[in-house]
Amino acid sequence: MILEWRGYYFDGRTAARHPVRVQIAATGLKLTLEDGATHFWPYEEMRQSQGFHTGEQVRFERGADPSEALLVTELDFLNTLHRMVPGLGRRFHRPERRLMRRSLTGFAALGVLAVGALMYFWGIPAAAKVVAARVPVSWEESLGRNIVDQFATGEMRCTDPEVGRMIADMTARLTAATPSPYTFRVAVVRAPVVNAFAVPGGNVVVFQGLIEQTRRPEELAGVLAHEFQHIIQKHTTRMLLQKTTTGLMLSAMTGDLSGAVAFGASAAHTLGTLRYNRAMEEEADVEGIKMLAAAGLDPAAMIDFFETLKKKSGAEPEYLAYLSSHPSTEQRIATLKSLAARSKPNAAAFSRYNWSELKKKCRAAERKR
Repeated sequence: MILEWRGYYFDGRTAARHPVRVQIAATGLKLTLEDGATHFWPYEEMRQSQGFHTGEQVRFERGADPSEALLVTELDFLNTLHRMVPGLGRRFHRPERRLMRRSLTGFAALGVLAVGALMYFWGIPAAAKVVAARVPVSWEESLGRNIVDQFATGEMRCTDPEVGRMIADMTARLTAATPSPYTFRVAVVRAPVVNAFAVPGGNVVVFQGLIEQTRRPEELAGVLAHEFQHIIQKHTTRMLLQKTTTGLMLSAMTGDLSGAVAFGASAAHTLGTLRYNRAMEEEADVEGIKMLAAAGLDPAAMIDFFETLKKKSGAEPEYLAYLSSHPSTEQRIATLKSLAARSKPNAAAFSRYNWSELKKKCRAAERKR
């Protein structure tokens, strides 16, 4: 064990530092300067002002300002001091506590991560589900209108009157047999993207590219029924509240319509990358099939459309736009086929429309412009 330590003494009157030898005694430190002069510092008169962190030199002070100071440059001094003079732990820092503090800090960090993970995977979704169930329909409608305005600006909307009548007829037929608090509106966007998505408050955005891939109107009706159910079951509202800022959550909780307007742009961006979980997709599938059957439409058309897109997606990646957000697994298709087999559709529901011509109307309007 080292019995004598090297350090520097400061007398508090000048800036000069004096080399000093330090010896540990039972009641204090004995300091011996190069000229032979000695000082004795009782422990009760000393205070530590430096040396609390790894690699830091130890500094003691004594007396009132200007105080004397002792700087010990050898890093193991404190450990030896505590071993030789037990009971100084309250007055001077114990280096072994650094390891305990680091361990506690590490455990605290892990705890914060665990709490954060619980909030992300359970707390936030649970809160979003509770809030979505109680949010006013007027708030959802206000948010929905602003989201649709972001995606379907005036020059991008398909305003062909025949397409409008067809969509209105289809929407009315689907919703008449399935009461809900929403007034459903469908916006058709003139873009070749094969996609469609639900928006809170009864709004659905359908892209021209998706309509052109349908072979009969019932297939589009199947897509609309699926998206309508995402709205009726509040899937879209829940997912937006879960994925966007806390400001939107607070706006929904208070029914603040101005908040719904303010968050329209950010919510629109979130909708572009939204992916429902499996339980939500299965519920929209099953309830969508029921909605089609209640309207007297062929539920098998929705299944046919999913299978058509799935076959084409291998060669043409753009078809994945709809399938990526509405994954159609073999098990789900089998379940839907089982449900669809029980219905008795009206084959002449949309027979007055020339679908092969009508579904190209939006693109014809685009060329004309």
